[in-house]
Amino acid sequence: MVRDGYFYGAAFWLAAVAVVYFTGDWWWAILPVLLAGFFLWFFRDPRREIPAGAGLIVSPGDGVVTETVGIDTPEGRRQRISVFLSVFNVHVNRMPIAGEVVRVEYKKGLYLNAMNPESAERNEQSIITVRGEGIEVTFKQIAGLLARRIVCNLKQGQRVKRGDRMGLIKFGSRVDVILPADVEIVVKKGDKVSGGKSVLARQRASA
Repeated sequence: MVRDGYFYGAAFWLAAVAVVYFTGDWWWAILPVLLAGFFLWFFRDPRREIPAGAGLIVSPGDGVVTETVGIDTPEGRRQRISVFLSVFNVHVNRMPIAGEVVRVEYKKGLYLNAMNPESAERNEQSIITVRGEGIEVTFKQIAGLLARRIVCNLKQGQRVKRGDRMGLIKFGSRVDVILPADVEIVVKKGDKVSGGKSVLARQRASA
């Protein structure tokens, strides 16, 4: 459980107690009790079995793959995998590979629907680049229509492991993973993935 869940849950439990105390009617407490239960469930943080093996890139978040596409960047041709996180998904984010965090950047922006392709560039986001295992991977935590807070617990120079928890996005959002053009994508649009557990791509074996 992410600690935010305890804060939200306790607040609504106290609200329910206050409502009953001042009104003497339990019916008025039903809504805050339900909201307390929802927030405890929303901020769940289940254990994940992180796949072992060289060259694997795992999903940073839970959700549905909405896009796998080639893109042009200042560094050259890349591949981008987008994962949409609905309000019903686990929102704890995890590291796609092991290595060293070489870039952490916060970018202010809009709150377009995370299903909108323009959200990848125009929405509020954290941009993280990690280098290790013979590859450099950039991924983004992108705010959505409901998501208004991005939490990133990484610092430049930090060493991380594949599947490590690194933050979360609150209430529906999107994560993008930007990969070298020569990696093998193993997911497709419509696939459901789990953060830290589902393999999105793998490096091709050297000849």
